[in-house]
Amino acid sequence: MSRRRFVALSVFLAAAAVVTGGWIWLRGQVIDPDSRVQVARGAEIYVAQCAQCHGARLEGEAEWHIRKPNGELPAPPHDASGHTWHHADEYLFGVTKHGMARYAPPDYKSAMPAYVGKLSDGDIRAVIAFIKSTWPDEIRRRQEALGRR
Repeated sequence: MSRRRFVALSVFLAAAAVVTGGWIWLRGQVIDPDSRVQVARGAEIYVAQCAQCHGARLEGEAEWHIRKPNGELPAPPHDASGHTWHHADEYLFGVTKHGMARYAPPDYKSAMPAYVGKLSDGDIRAVIAFIKSTWPDEIRRRQEALGRR
Protein backbone atom coordinates (compact mmCIF):
# COMPACT_ATOMS: atom_id res chain seq x y z
CA MET A 1 0.00 0.00 0.00
CA SER A 2 1.33 3.39 -0.93
CA ARG A 3 2.01 5.98 1.70
CA ARG A 4 -0.66 8.23 0.22
CA ARG A 5 -3.31 5.50 0.47
CA PHE A 6 -2.20 4.64 3.99
CA VAL A 7 -2.59 8.28 5.10
CA ALA A 8 -6.00 8.56 3.41
CA LEU A 9 -7.19 5.33 5.04
CA SER A 10 -5.88 6.48 8.42
CA VAL A 11 -7.68 9.82 8.12
CA PHE A 12 -10.90 8.05 7.08
CA LEU A 13 -10.73 5.61 10.02
CA ALA A 14 -9.99 8.41 12.49
CA ALA A 15 -12.96 10.44 11.19
CA ALA A 16 -15.21 7.38 11.39
CA ALA A 17 -14.13 6.80 14.99
CA VAL A 18 -14.88 10.42 15.92
CA VAL A 19 -18.32 10.31 14.26
CA THR A 20 -19.16 6.97 15.90
CA GLY A 21 -17.97 8.17 19.31
CA GLY A 22 -19.98 11.37 18.96
CA TRP A 23 -23.10 9.42 18.00
CA ILE A 24 -22.69 7.10 21.01
CA TRP A 25 -22.16 10.09 23.31
CA LEU A 26 -25.18 11.93 21.86
CA ARG A 27 -27.42 8.87 22.30
CA GLY A 28 -26.57 8.88 26.00
CA GLN A 29 -27.75 12.52 26.21
CA VAL A 30 -31.20 11.88 24.72
CA ILE A 31 -34.40 10.88 26.49
CA ASP A 32 -36.28 8.78 23.94
CA PRO A 33 -39.56 7.23 25.09
CA ASP A 34 -39.79 5.50 21.70
CA SER A 35 -36.48 3.65 22.13
CA ARG A 36 -37.22 0.07 23.15
CA VAL A 37 -33.70 -0.34 24.50
CA GLN A 38 -33.70 2.83 26.60
CA VAL A 39 -37.24 2.22 27.88
CA ALA A 40 -36.48 -1.40 28.85
CA ARG A 41 -33.34 -0.27 30.70
CA GLY A 42 -35.33 2.49 32.40
CA ALA A 43 -38.07 0.06 33.46
CA GLU A 44 -35.51 -2.17 35.20
CA ILE A 45 -33.93 0.77 37.00
CA TYR A 46 -37.34 2.16 37.95
CA VAL A 47 -38.36 -1.13 39.58
CA ALA A 48 -35.08 -1.28 41.50
CA GLN A 49 -34.80 2.39 42.54
CA CYS A 50 -38.14 4.20 42.24
CA ALA A 51 -41.11 1.84 42.55
CA GLN A 52 -40.78 1.53 46.32
CA CYS A 53 -41.98 5.12 46.68
CA HIS A 54 -43.64 5.97 43.37
CA GLY A 55 -45.44 2.64 42.92
CA ALA A 56 -44.94 -0.35 40.65
CA ARG A 57 -47.51 1.09 38.24
CA LEU A 58 -46.23 4.68 38.62
CA GLU A 59 -49.32 5.44 40.74
CA GLY A 60 -47.52 7.27 43.56
CA GLU A 61 -48.44 7.19 47.21
CA ALA A 62 -52.05 7.55 48.37
CA GLU A 63 -53.12 11.16 48.88
CA TRP A 64 -49.87 12.31 47.28
CA HIS A 65 -50.98 15.95 47.25
CA ILE A 66 -51.64 16.12 51.03
CA ARG A 67 -48.69 16.72 53.34
CA LYS A 68 -47.76 14.04 55.87
CA PRO A 69 -47.61 14.93 59.59
CA ASN A 70 -43.85 15.54 59.21
CA GLY A 71 -44.54 18.15 56.49
CA GLU A 72 -43.33 16.06 53.54
CA LEU A 73 -45.46 15.50 50.51
CA PRO A 74 -45.93 11.82 49.63
CA ALA A 75 -44.27 10.54 46.45
CA PRO A 76 -46.34 11.72 43.49
CA PRO A 77 -47.49 9.49 40.66
CA HIS A 78 -45.49 9.47 37.45
CA ASP A 79 -48.40 8.28 35.33
CA ALA A 80 -50.65 10.70 33.44
CA SER A 81 -52.68 11.43 36.60
CA GLY A 82 -49.78 13.13 38.35
CA HIS A 83 -47.83 16.31 37.73
CA THR A 84 -44.57 14.83 36.45
CA TRP A 85 -45.53 15.63 32.87
CA HIS A 86 -45.95 19.30 33.82
CA HIS A 87 -42.15 19.59 33.98
CA ALA A 88 -39.56 19.70 31.20
CA ASP A 89 -37.06 16.86 30.83
CA GLU A 90 -34.21 19.04 32.10
CA TYR A 91 -36.06 19.67 35.38
CA LEU A 92 -37.00 15.97 35.79
CA PHE A 93 -33.38 15.02 35.18
CA GLY A 94 -32.10 17.58 37.69
CA VAL A 95 -34.53 16.61 40.45
CA THR A 96 -33.72 12.93 39.97
CA LYS A 97 -29.98 13.54 39.97
CA HIS A 98 -29.77 16.16 42.73
CA GLY A 99 -32.97 15.65 44.74
CA MET A 100 -35.53 18.32 45.56
CA ALA A 101 -33.18 20.35 47.78
CA ARG A 102 -31.68 22.13 44.76
CA TYR A 103 -35.04 23.03 43.23
CA ALA A 104 -37.43 23.72 46.10
CA PRO A 105 -37.64 26.61 48.56
CA PRO A 106 -35.51 26.16 51.71
CA ASP A 107 -38.48 25.22 53.88
CA TYR A 108 -39.85 22.63 51.43
CA LYS A 109 -39.81 19.10 52.83
CA SER A 110 -39.38 16.14 50.53
CA ALA A 111 -38.13 12.59 50.88
CA MET A 112 -36.89 12.62 47.28
CA PRO A 113 -33.25 11.54 47.46
CA ALA A 114 -30.46 12.62 45.15
CA TYR A 115 -29.26 9.87 42.82
CA VAL A 116 -25.97 11.52 41.94
CA GLY A 117 -23.31 8.86 42.48
CA LYS A 118 -25.95 6.09 42.54
CA LEU A 119 -27.24 6.27 38.97
CA SER A 120 -25.36 7.40 35.88
CA ASP A 121 -26.76 10.22 33.77
CA GLY A 122 -27.70 7.61 31.16
CA ASP A 123 -29.57 5.59 33.79
CA ILE A 124 -31.53 8.67 34.88
CA ARG A 125 -32.41 9.48 31.28
CA ALA A 126 -33.53 5.88 30.76
CA VAL A 127 -35.87 6.06 33.77
CA ILE A 128 -37.38 9.29 32.43
CA ALA A 129 -37.78 7.67 29.00
CA PHE A 130 -39.58 4.73 30.64
CA ILE A 131 -41.93 7.03 32.56
CA LYS A 132 -42.70 9.10 29.45
CA SER A 133 -43.33 5.95 27.41
CA THR A 134 -46.37 5.21 29.60
CA TRP A 135 -48.09 8.55 28.94
CA PRO A 136 -50.82 9.00 26.32
CA ASP A 137 -49.71 10.79 23.14
CA GLU A 138 -51.52 14.02 24.08
CA ILE A 139 -49.73 14.21 27.45
CA ARG A 140 -46.39 13.47 25.77
CA ARG A 141 -46.94 16.28 23.25
CA ARG A 142 -47.86 18.74 26.00
CA GLN A 143 -44.81 17.76 28.08
CA GLU A 144 -42.48 17.95 25.07
CA ALA A 145 -43.72 21.50 24.40
CA LEU A 146 -42.43 22.56 27.82
CA GLY A 147 -38.86 21.92 26.73
CA ARG A 148 -39.25 24.24 23.74
CA ARG A 149 -40.20 27.33 25.74
